[in-house]
Amino acid sequence: MAEAAPTTAGIGNHGAARLPSVDIDSYNIELKDDEGFLGDRASKGAFKDILDKWRKPLKKNGEDPFGGEASEDISKKQLDAMLGSDDAEAAALVHSAIEEFAQELAYVTRRFLKTKAWDKTEAIIVGGGFRQSRIGELAIARASIILAAEGEKASLIPIRFHPDEAALIGCAHLAPSWIFEGHDSLLAVDIGGTNIRCGVVETRQKKTPDLSKASVWKSELWRHADDEPSREGAVKKLAGMLKDLLKQAEAEGFKLAPFIGVSCPGVIDADGAIEKGAQNLPGNWESSKFNLPASLIEAIPTIRDHDTAVLMHNDGVVQGLSEIPFMQDYKRWGILTIGTGLGNARFTMRNPRDKKKS
Repeated sequence: MAEAAPTTAGIGNHGAARLPSVDIDSYNIELKDDEGFLGDRASKGAFKDILDKWRKPLKKNGEDPFGGEASEDISKKQLDAMLGSDDAEAAALVHSAIEEFAQELAYVTRRFLKTKAWDKTEAIIVGGGFRQSRIGELAIARASIILAAEGEKASLIPIRFHPDEAALIGCAHLAPSWIFEGHDSLLAVDIGGTNIRCGVVETRQKKTPDLSKASVWKSELWRHADDEPSREGAVKKLAGMLKDLLKQAEAEGFKLAPFIGVSCPGVIDADGAIEKGAQNLPGNWESSKFNLPASLIEAIPTIRDHDTAVLMHNDGVVQGLSEIPFMQDYKRWGILTIGTGLGNARFTMRNPRDKKKS
């Protein structure tokens, strides 16, 4: 693996296996079965495919409650509303899709638990946008019950922070706590296949050193998939969003740390290159000539008169990091993020307390 680039200012490596609070046992595992990648069986697209399958017999009789609307265009809000409607058949349709998806999620989870890297996992956080809905909550709860009935000890727990903010808050756990001394906030970036979100995260470290009360003060969202920019255009837009937030935060009186945390899809090398898994991002982000942390340093060389440091890690990992304050009763735990694909990571706490399970 390449040596750490100067973008980190000596505070760690990009994509590191050891972070201040946890060791990362694995991330971005791509499991397969006879039907292809397992993650494809428990993604947002998989749920819509299952819903479509259950709609077909109703369509033949002209009784589909969604009419002619394509399943992929039906929002989570519509599905949640249908779930609670007085139309029993419509609610049963959604329940049928939830049940089948829960069975798939349970199957995929079992496969992860059988891998060496996930051995002795005690709990699994479930993140991603699908979680932020009633249908998502029910599917997660049902999958957890299925696993328990089969003798699995690991429970499924919906991520606590809003999925749109979890990765931003998780960025605060990438850096050692000393970098925030004398500061109360940081810039964070969450890059996805459809959106790029930037935010100012308040650490609230004085009141809660474990960052359990950290929150997003302000964020900006860009749906880059709608604009189809070049890679250079995307980086320029991202840098502009960060500069705008930097000005707003300083005007508000925040004391920003000279640090930018970045959550990004794919396998992240120590020098900040993306080895693989960035195929949904605009342009070729896996090129050996491209380094996002270096590009951000070039755009924002200093923050409050201090040299800027950047740390980047996988998006599933960073979402999981937001849960560290709440997972103190567990030594080994994982995360699955339900989105375009199925993100995954497994963690081991570095400083187990006596009350933790061994």
